[in-house]
Amino acid sequence: MVNKKVRNMWAWRMVMTLFIIFPGCQVKAQDALEIIKKSDTKSRGDYSEQELRMTIVRPDWSRSVTMKSWSKGTEYSIILVKAPAKEKGQVFLKRKSEMWNWIPSIERMIKIPPSMMMQSWMGSDFTNDDLVRESSIVVDYTHALLGNETIDGTNCWKIQLDPKPDAPVVWGKVILWIDKKYNQHKAEYYNEDGSLVSTMLLSEIRYMHDRDIPTRMEMIPAGESNRKTVVEILSSVFNKPIAESYFSIQNMKLVR
Repeated sequence: MVNKKVRNMWAWRMVMTLFIIFPGCQVKAQDALEIIKKSDTKSRGDYSEQELRMTIVRPDWSRSVTMKSWSKGTEYSIILVKAPAKEKGQVFLKRKSEMWNWIPSIERMIKIPPSMMMQSWMGSDFTNDDLVRESSIVVDYTHALLGNETIDGTNCWKIQLDPKPDAPVVWGKVILWIDKKYNQHKAEYYNEDGSLVSTMLLSEIRYMHDRDIPTRMEMIPAGESNRKTVVEILSSVFNKPIAESYFSIQNMKLVR
């Protein structure tokens, strides 16, 4: 009996020693899907309300757009453009897979058709599809953990996402780098031919409301280092309930 207890104590000490020497072994039991789920949940919450600034950078000019956004899970979101004056008051609504645009200057409501999903959103390097996010990184892809890699001094999981058959996705594959606190640091988007289309870099992790998240996102088209779009999160409130009725076509003309 004593020998058995001694053996059990020795085994337990060995396990604890391994955890201390190799802290990464504590998370190896997590598979790629679990990491993706935790990262996706952390970045958006069940509800979110944010103030944003988007800066479009080109070789000979740049311009900034300030916005406010509200979201409920992955199905519903509203974005209100607050500046500049030319676009002020424009509203974009996402309801499930549909996208609408209210343009107050011409008092016109426009439904964005599927054929326009890959077009530039407000002249930026983001697309209408990026805004709608018809595809879910959790549901519409299979996930493979490729290993660990350091991004800007931070140890990250490197995970490849491949679209499931018949999934409503536009990418041939996506590769994500996610740190041990489930923050994304980098994303690469490839077309169906396997060519890199764009890279998103995420940085400036700050405490926002009740969690630390990247507050700066740079979308850079492949082979075009002299152009990019930067989105900065100025403020965030998470998990303050928002009624589903808020995300309606009728409310687009009223949101402030």
